[in-house]
Amino acid sequence: MLAALGFATITIFLIAIMTKRVSVLVALVLIPVVFGLLAGAGPDLGKMMLDGIIKVAPVGVMIIFAVLYFGLMLDVGLFDPMVSALLKAVKGDPVKVALATAALAMIVSLDGDGATTFLITISAMLPLYQRLGMDRLVLSGIVCLGAGVMNILPWGGPTVRAMAALKADSSVVFNPVVPAMLAGIAWVLFVAFMFGLRERRRLGVVTLHQPVSVGAAATPASRLGGDAGDPPGDLDGKKIALGNPLLFWFNVALTVVLIIGLLMSLLPLPVLFILAFSIALLVNYPRWEDQQKHLVSHASSVVTVSTMIFAAGIFTGVLTGTKMIEAMASATVSVIPDAAVGYLPIIVAVLSMPLSLVFTPDAFYFGVLPVLAHAASTLGLDPVLIGRAAILGQMTTGFPLSPLTASTFILIGLSGVTLGDHQRFIFPWAFGTTLVMTAVAYATGAI
Repeated sequence: MLAALGFATITIFLIAIMTKRVSVLVALVLIPVVFGLLAGAGPDLGKMMLDGIIKVAPVGVMIIFAVLYFGLMLDVGLFDPMVSALLKAVKGDPVKVALATAALAMIVSLDGDGATTFLITISAMLPLYQRLGMDRLVLSGIVCLGAGVMNILPWGGPTVRAMAALKADSSVVFNPVVPAMLAGIAWVLFVAFMFGLRERRRLGVVTLHQPVSVGAAATPASRLGGDAGDPPGDLDGKKIALGNPLLFWFNVALTVVLIIGLLMSLLPLPVLFILAFSIALLVNYPRWEDQQKHLVSHASSVVTVSTMIFAAGIFTGVLTGTKMIEAMASATVSVIPDAAVGYLPIIVAVLSMPLSLVFTPDAFYFGVLPVLAHAASTLGLDPVLIGRAAILGQMTTGFPLSPLTASTFILIGLSGVTLGDHQRFIFPWAFGTTLVMTAVAYATGAI
């Protein structure tokens, strides 16, 4: 019963957002509440929802101040010279922009944190896409693919969980899938090239005659209904850092320190952004009135993203608290026929990416994976094969599409796209990444 309710919750949620019957915020809150009541969790539903909110609270705080920080830096003109240089380097060619997006996303993903990858890559590349008129779904899609394949790294969340569940180290779980991961990286670059080629056919190679004017801050609400050429949201239309070299280089130094702090985890991510934004706001806008104007100008953007993240906490809190996720895990394992257990590594690899839409990483790696590994072991298969198969898609290539991870809402929020559009656009290509890696992993004997 619980398993059926859990699968129904996920299915109706996906249908609701993909058909745009309701907003993502409404679907994230009301659908799990209805099914939570059907599961008999009425008296405890409030606590479950609050537990979910508490779990995502650090991410919510981080994104609020990240939006404010990068919004301020874009408003004052910090990224204008970089965008001008990039535009000259790519010479207005969407193919080069798409390939640069993929490369940057994969490089930043080396730190193993999806939220950091999305914050840095989207903030850096979005002005280019706006200036050239490129589709923002291409931006979110390419970043999704790059971050997904790099999340297989042994210090990424899924592989760490797989190693913990199987009590194996990275040399056993990760090293054998390196050739498959390299194939996945090549696939991401190929897809980026194809996306860029399609945009080049649509837009042509843009000839840039006018100086670059970077669009509004990399925040969602300002662009959800706007065009690529929306005017900047800075105070009084002035990019104050461009006319003050001392202020400009201070902002550069502060941003570099912030990024280093993010990559090295010198402090918790929310704390880093709170400190950096407070310093930047005071230095760039010493007058109280200007500080208030900046905060007000980005208020709608902050509300749009942060509310979705807290709503996602309610969604996962109810699914976890009602034990629906545990029931779904047991049901998934029980439907595998004994005759198919010998093919479990391939089955798990192929299904791993779509299952990211159903299971949280903890639920899969600590709930489903041990059972599958035990089943394989009883038939003489090495249980580690199941772990290798799982990391080819489960919350790796699949995590930037899953409504069960808060970082997905950071990606779509900063890109200014909706979850349903993002999933429809990139799902086949993300699934393709897993299929390519599965084929290579099977050919090399990793699974």
